[in-house]
Amino acid sequence: MKFSLSSVVAGTALLVSLGASLPAHAGQPPNSWVTSWATALQSIPQLADPPPLYRAPEIAGRTVRQIVYPTLGGRIVRIRVSNEYGREPLVIEAMGIAPSAGGAATSAATAPVTFGGRPGVSVPPGGELDSDPVEIDLRAGAPYSISSYVGREQRMAAWHRVASQTNFVSQPGDHVADPSPTAFSQRFTQYAWVTGLAVDASNASTVAAIGDSITDGMRSSLNQNRRWPDALARRFAREQRQDLAVIDLGISGNRLLSDSPCYGTALERRFARDALRHPGVKTVVLLIGINDINFQAMPARAGLDCDTPHTRVDAEDLIAGYRRVIAQAHAGGVRIVGATLTPASLPPDREAIREAVNKWIRTSRAFDDVADFDAALRDPADPGRLRREYDSGDHIHPSDTGYAAMAEAVPLTALTGSK
Repeated sequence: MKFSLSSVVAGTALLVSLGASLPAHAGQPPNSWVTSWATALQSIPQLADPPPLYRAPEIAGRTVRQIVYPTLGGRIVRIRVSNEYGREPLVIEAMGIAPSAGGAATSAATAPVTFGGRPGVSVPPGGELDSDPVEIDLRAGAPYSISSYVGREQRMAAWHRVASQTNFVSQPGDHVADPSPTAFSQRFTQYAWVTGLAVDASNASTVAAIGDSITDGMRSSLNQNRRWPDALARRFAREQRQDLAVIDLGISGNRLLSDSPCYGTALERRFARDALRHPGVKTVVLLIGINDINFQAMPARAGLDCDTPHTRVDAEDLIAGYRRVIAQAHAGGVRIVGATLTPASLPPDREAIREAVNKWIRTSRAFDDVADFDAALRDPADPGRLRREYDSGDHIHPSDTGYAAMAEAVPLTALTGSK
């Protein structure tokens, strides 16, 4: 069955609601797609004069080159693009994927990416879709450049703000197939509209890590892939688990129960879109709640208050939210592993909430299994604090070493259901 570009665009809302995709590669099993890399989007605050942290780069009529690291290899891939939170169509005139040679350079010919057989696509507000299958030798753990030449009126309305990865914007023009970094004069450290890279990999599956800044890898080393899901992917490689991919769907500042003008839709409301809709996801690791506990006590700020609403929560509120997420996972046939909340040097009233939540995660058996990140990172002499060597310096976010310890604390049997 063939789709014209116009029919693809017109039917995007249907594709989103049904979780469908463009036609599969000839002869390919219908359920062989496995997500190898992904990210989650959040809206950009729409202000006349936003603070520097929330100013999107100028992209109109330019080529945006984003660097991704697949965690599972293959020879046939497809790319998911999203206009979630967009108010205008997302217009991509041309797209390509190529091995990265470092920075904005590529090391081989760019493979063109098409949509319904055409080089360009217009994705309506709120829509998302998958590209046609692309033949490329994709190696796990290696960097790839995904380049998009966008429309002359295009603006960035949504991003993944803390990418911990340098990406690039060119001078005006189509530089999708340009292997040289010369035209890419602007750098930014977010991801935009490319939300997934899937591979044709029968008999493999994806582990989706979802949560807040601690899953997002806040304060990990830039361009070094030192988030805990990255370390888990390296652990899979060491143990020759070539049947498992890992994707990172953390959003810094995200909460379980409350939306934020800066930190994204509440996890319980984004869970189906950001985790369950990706092909191949069989297990989710959930780490969320510390911002719900903390933001209720943050003072209101004039102007852009990213912590609003300052919703009052207790352990029972969070437990009820966890139960709703667990129900979504199980309704989708997906295992869900609950991760204990890590030490954050909280005052006594908030620490009591964290401890009550962790006790429930460990003992309730509501989750299919548990990853005890709290036990892995806490200071034995002061359990409410991170161990010194695992502390990035802000007493909340782990260091690179701490993130590696988290990955080692995930029981592999929890990810597959095997004993």
